[in-house]
Amino acid sequence: MSRITIPAEIDAAPEASRGLLQAVKSKVGFAPNLYKVLSHSPAALEGALGLSAALGKGALDAPTRERIALAVANVNGCDYCNAAHTAIGGGLKLDAAEIEANRRGHSNDGRIDTAVAFARKVAVSRADVTEADIQAVRLAGYSDAQVVEIVAHVGLNVLTNYVNEVFKTPVDFPATAPATRVA
Repeated sequence: MSRITIPAEIDAAPEASRGLLQAVKSKVGFAPNLYKVLSHSPAALEGALGLSAALGKGALDAPTRERIALAVANVNGCDYCNAAHTAIGGGLKLDAAEIEANRRGHSNDGRIDTAVAFARKVAVSRADVTEADIQAVRLAGYSDAQVVEIVAHVGLNVLTNYVNEVFKTPVDFPATAPATRVA
């Protein structure tokens, strides 16, 4: 049960959030509960959507972003994000074995595994990584821009994981195995 009222309709959200929720609905077909929860603070909603949109134009491709999101969701035990990013990842043609590897902080592709494992380490260690960790990502062929974006995606996903976990946001994506806290 949610710990906060979730607007049933966009018109029930604060007026300053309605346009943002409508834009999300136009893009994905519905206004997910995460964004309805965030709509209580138009500033928080705008910030989360703005960072997501900006990173969506960055140097990391969409499948890599989803792999990172799955790894971080499972570090934090976020069922909502685990379900959401499983659905989105499936839409991007990530197969079940890859999604399961991503949940554990890995990938079945060696190069991508380095990035996802680094993202997981950033999340687990609360950013206490070594020069060797960063160098490993660079040696796998990631640019400094991509390394920065990996860290930024961890931050964005920690934000959404924490909102969902604090408020126990009801999952409105297809059911999937629960997230596990992978330490």
